[in-house]
Amino acid sequence: MNRQQIVNSVEQYGGYWDVIVVGGGATGLGVAVDAASRGYKTILLEQHDFSKGTSSRSTKLVHGGVRYLRRGNVSLVIEALHERGLLIHNAPHLVSHQAFIVPSYVWWDGPFYGAGMKVYDLLAGKLGLGPSRRLSKQETLAHIPTLEFEGLRGGVVYFDGQFDDSRLAINLAQTIVEHGGTPINYFKVRHFLKTGEMIHGVIATDMETGRHYEINGRVVVNATGVFTDTLLEMDNPEAKKIICPSQGVHLILDKEFLPGEDAVMAPQTEDGRVLFAVPWHDKVIVGTTDTPVAEVSLEPRALDHEIEFILKHAAACMTKDPTRADVKSVFAGLRPLVNTGDSKSTAAISRDHYLVVSESGLVTITGGKWTTYRKMAEDTVNQAMMVAGLDERECVTKELRIHGWLKHYDRHDPLRYYGSDAVFIRKLVSADPALGEKLHQKLPYIKAEVIWAVREEMARTVEDFLARRSRSLFLDAGASMEMAAEVARLMAGELKHDDDWQKEQVDDYTKLAEGYLLNGSLQGGLNDNMR
Repeated sequence: MNRQQIVNSVEQYGGYWDVIVVGGGATGLGVAVDAASRGYKTILLEQHDFSKGTSSRSTKLVHGGVRYLRRGNVSLVIEALHERGLLIHNAPHLVSHQAFIVPSYVWWDGPFYGAGMKVYDLLAGKLGLGPSRRLSKQETLAHIPTLEFEGLRGGVVYFDGQFDDSRLAINLAQTIVEHGGTPINYFKVRHFLKTGEMIHGVIATDMETGRHYEINGRVVVNATGVFTDTLLEMDNPEAKKIICPSQGVHLILDKEFLPGEDAVMAPQTEDGRVLFAVPWHDKVIVGTTDTPVAEVSLEPRALDHEIEFILKHAAACMTKDPTRADVKSVFAGLRPLVNTGDSKSTAAISRDHYLVVSESGLVTITGGKWTTYRKMAEDTVNQAMMVAGLDERECVTKELRIHGWLKHYDRHDPLRYYGSDAVFIRKLVSADPALGEKLHQKLPYIKAEVIWAVREEMARTVEDFLARRSRSLFLDAGASMEMAAEVARLMAGELKHDDDWQKEQVDDYTKLAEGYLLNGSLQGGLNDNMR
């Protein structure tokens, strides 16, 4: 997957694309995979890097949504559980089974979650991951020795899925290419091309060269997540805003806070959300919050009260209370919640996806979540097919293996997240043993991964590698800053950049990564006006 070759192919093609997808997050990538795999000539345009926004900042769960079941949204749970099962089969190198323990500290929690999880199992049907069951206090502590034992009555164990979000995004981009599609990062859509009131393409800018391109298409899909309203207003300045963004914040802690392989789901928090503590890349991810924000950003920042909220609730169910000093990284993501009514609480707004066609023919898909991205894409391409008058072709993604597919692997292999591509990274090391050296002793990543990311995964900046091709920024922001200079050196060699580029990259990355650190007081507090 070579960016320059892809840009060259766009320059050489002067005809109509069947489908133009705007947005390179989970939704847009899914739509482009679906369209390309049906044989439609498909191009995807992303203004920054693939999954730069919300899609790299999730809770890393592929799940039905236990709390939606409690609220009675059974149809959403059924759909998500079905999609969870498909995704585990289609990307087994990235999606795995995860046991969750629900501790019970009040008498009515036990009966609800004991019975509720049985319903959860039933709704999953043949795609279930294992039966839930009630646990005694002793069994619960055997699973999670670091649980707060005072007042503990027992618990429930159930099973869901866990994954690496940005790695899945990159594999989806590679899957698009494998099916003849054209995904491009750092390609920003500026305007729509119109005949009368009908859209027939876009004007986009290559953010690396500044060159503008007119790209004609039979249908344009708006899959821009929290930026959905921006494109709707680009089409029609009078368009009603439909996105009500909600911010979710996560903290990364060392493994000592949650040793073992099991995750914790704490069912009661002040804002009505559940709190998860999940093993991830040999760390623990704890979250999340649900905070309405007034503005959207590619780089949202956690608010101080969100940090304290998570620390407080984590301390309530852990014997060792985590403090700000224990946080290795903090990151925030914005949910593109759709509010077509008058709901004031983001926690109460539906997580279902929303699909609409504007009078101009613009197809907009938003809302939803990672777990249901494939179904969202199927619905969208079915609609786009009718809008564009394309030949009717069946969706094939239910059983479509995603790039890197590998069923049997060593769970403890640091390269397991590359799936079948891991063999090629090992060959790089065989050819040059120096590339087998770690980039930092606190993290598992090696120099060969930088080379691979540039050559095959369209990484263009130090941030691309440290935040999304590897997960260094999210796992340990401080260590990632110390890696930046060497990553810049390796990337510069591949991309033919000079020393000035390296320095600029390191400076830019350092400024960004500082916002992921907690140094006594929260970085990036300017967002406090978004409360």
